[in-house]
Amino acid sequence: MTDPTRDPLFLRNPYPAYAALRRTCPVQPMAIGAETHAGYLVTGYAQAREALADPRLSKDTAAFFAGKESRRRLHPAVAHTMLATDPPRHTRLRKLVTKAFTTGAVARMRPFIARVTDDLLDRWPAGEQTDFVGTLAVPLPVIVICELLGVPEAERPAVQRWSGELFAAGNSDLIDAASHSMAAYMTGLIAAKRARPGRSLLDQLIAARDGDDRLSEEELVSLAVLLLIAGHETTTNFLGNAVLALLLHPDALAVLREDPDRVPAALDELLRFDSPVSTATFRYATEAFTLGSAEIPAGAPVAIALGAANRDPERFAAPDRLDWDRDAAAHLGFGHGIHRCVGAPLAKAEGEIVLRALLARFPGLRLAVPPDRLPWRHTRLVRGLASLPVLT
Repeated sequence: MTDPTRDPLFLRNPYPAYAALRRTCPVQPMAIGAETHAGYLVTGYAQAREALADPRLSKDTAAFFAGKESRRRLHPAVAHTMLATDPPRHTRLRKLVTKAFTTGAVARMRPFIARVTDDLLDRWPAGEQTDFVGTLAVPLPVIVICELLGVPEAERPAVQRWSGELFAAGNSDLIDAASHSMAAYMTGLIAAKRARPGRSLLDQLIAARDGDDRLSEEELVSLAVLLLIAGHETTTNFLGNAVLALLLHPDALAVLREDPDRVPAALDELLRFDSPVSTATFRYATEAFTLGSAEIPAGAPVAIALGAANRDPERFAAPDRLDWDRDAAAHLGFGHGIHRCVGAPLAKAEGEIVLRALLARFPGLRLAVPPDRLPWRHTRLVRGLASLPVLT
C-alpha cells in the first residue's frame, strides 16, 4: 500500500486517514521511510502498545542499515542516538540521564520556566495578532533545554534552526547538513565545558559514572544532540497542538477558565487528542512474529502511528471528542515501554505553566485565521503547526 502520509491533506488532519487504515486492518503492509523499505504500519492502540514494548522490534538502526546502500549522510551522533539502541546499551545510557528529569529535578525548574513564560508573554502586543508558535511554543522549550544543558544564550538561535531543519521532511540534504552542524557544535561545547566546568546537565553527563562505567566521547556528543532535539521539538508541537485544540473547543476551554486547577489532569487528554509525535521512531523485526493479525517477517521495518493509536475507538470511546472526564493517562503520546520519553515530566510541566498563564492573562484569546488556513509543518514524524496566529 502507498503511504497516505505523503498526501498534503494528511498534514492538516491525519485522523480520517488513520481511521480508514485502522478499520481496514490495524497492522498492514506499507512502504516505510524516505527510501521506501517494505514494512508495516500500526494504527491500532492495542497493537501499538504491544509493539512499543516488544523486544523483537529492534531500534538498532546501525544494524538494520549495515551493508545497505544509502544516499544519506546523517552524522552518527544523530543517526545513532540512545533512541536507536537496544538493551543493554540503551539501559546503560538511559540510566545515566534519567535522574536529570525526575519529578524533583523538574520541580526545581518550574520557577525558571514560569519566569521565561511570563517574559515571553509580556512581549505580546495588547489586542493585536501574534503567532503563538513563533513567540512562545518555539522559544520557551528551546530556552529551557538550552539552560539545562548550558548552551550560551547567543548560540541558541543556531541550535533552534538546526533542530528545525532535522525535521524537514523531503529535504534529505538539509537534514543531513543540519545533523553535521549540530554534532560539530556539541563537540565544541563539550570541549569548552571540559576546559571550564560548570553545573549544567551537560557538565553532569561529562562527569557521569555508573561504577567504573562512563560515557565515551561519541556517546556524550550523541546524548547531548538527542537532549537538545527531543528536549524542545516535541514540546513545541505539544504546546501548539494543545492551544489549538482549546481554541477549537470553546466549551472545553471554558471549563478550564472556570477551574484552572483542572489543567494538570487535562494535559493527558490534550496529548491523546492531538499527539505531538505522529509516528514513533524506526523499528524493525529481528525475527518473524505475529502482531495483531499480521505476520511480520524478519527484517521488516515497523512504523507505529502513535497519533492513530490515540484515536482508536476500541480504547478511547468517542476518540475525536476532547473530553476532560476521560481517563486518558494510558495515551501513547510519550510512547510506551523502555523507550518512553524520558523528558515527559519536563514537557508536562511546561504545558501546565503555559496553559495556566494563558488562562489567567488572556481571557479573550482566539484564533486570528480560519482553522483551514493554519500552516502545518511538513514532516511525518512529528505533528505540529508552523504558526498559530491568535488575537489577544
